[in-house]
Amino acid sequence: METIIGKEFPKKVIPLIDKAKSSIKIIVFDWRFHDKDMASSIQLFNQSIIRAARRGVKIQVLTNNENIAQLLKNFGIEVRVLHSKKLVHAKLMIIDDYFFILGSHNYSFNAFENNLEVSLILDNHKELKLLIDYFNMLWQF
Repeated sequence: METIIGKEFPKKVIPLIDKAKSSIKIIVFDWRFHDKDMASSIQLFNQSIIRAARRGVKIQVLTNNENIAQLLKNFGIEVRVLHSKKLVHAKLMIIDDYFFILGSHNYSFNAFENNLEVSLILDNHKELKLLIDYFNMLWQF
């Protein structure tokens, strides 16, 4: 287990994304692109996701946000927008059905640079199957 506090998120998560071999499953509330500053932490994160998609990693994203859904689809990323009365507020990433990152970080400049955030990276944890099943249940919703 590894703890991610505040600004550490991109530094700790991008290498895991870059090493992904088969799949990345994401549930996220807020995801932003800041294409005016390609060197910003959020854009470095976004670029790592796009690189993974381009090298054949299957990326699936669950969100309520129609705008980010369309943007991600333009990069060949599978996206499902949940149309329900319940808001997707979870922040979860599962990499290769082995690592998972769970916590408060949205994928935004503010979350990566300004907010007081905390998340955890866990590998092959006993809760992994439960989280994969939860993702798959929402994906079929």
